Amino acid sequence: MPALIFDCDGVLADTERDGHRPAFNRTFAEAGVPVEWSVAEYGEKLRIGGGKERMMSLLTPEFVAAHGLPTDADGQRALIAEWHKAKTATYTEMVRSGALPGRPGIARIVDEAIAAGWTLAVASTSAEASVRAVLEHAVGPRNAAHFSVFAGDVVPAKKPDPAIYLLALDRLGRDAGDAIVIEDSHIGLTAAVAAGLRCVVTVSGYTADEDMRAAAMVVTSLGDPGEPARVLANRSAARPGDQVTLADLDTCRTQPLDEEAR
Repeated sequence: MPALIFDCDGVLADTERDGHRPAFNRTFAEAGVPVEWSVAEYGEKLRIGGGKERMMSLLTPEFVAAHGLPTDADGQRALIAEWHKAKTATYTEMVRSGALPGRPGIARIVDEAIAAGWTLAVASTSAEASVRAVLEHAVGPRNAAHFSVFAGDVVPAKKPDPAIYLLALDRLGRDAGDAIVIEDSHIGLTAAVAAGLRCVVTVSGYTADEDMRAAAMVVTSLGDPGEPARVLANRSAARPGDQVTLADLDTCRTQPLDEEAR
């Protein structure tokens, strides 16, 4: 059967602005580091794949000297690991409190996929604990048990490198043509396409203006009753209505794509 592979942040839930960003900021405050990423600043940080990598971008020689931080590579890696562990705990607590609801259509499409016997997975650069917390909150513990999760530092390079998707295909025993990916960002789309995968994009708060021309289809969300999806670009033969269905995703996976978005 086909595989449906989700990114996590921005796809399962719109987590970046009101989840990860304040969790990073709280971690910096508790560590005594005078950093507070604004909404706009964090949008720029999202160009860097991976939370540890975003934190590491702070450690310029000037910043390290000004705040008495380790100057050697091992010390800096240990510091970032400590900060990231604290940030993950804060973020996971926020998710489990119900502060970050699943995006429209996620629970519905997962129900459809399970009923149809599809293989389900999440492939994300976020920490595994964070991913599993979001997944369980978005689809429920019973449906979350159907997923394979590939997350965090299981690959040496983060998106836009395709490594996480190549690992997922290998572990799932699937060829690229056997799977469809749902992403929300240009770097995630780039990673999926580089792995040979077709990709549907559900744009999120930070990614609506990014270049998504490589996607099979771009929509505002997968849609739910009362929260309709809107098609933004479409190179596929799928013609979704107010809700993107599993059949629409399968059409994006299997049918030829137009050369240009329409």
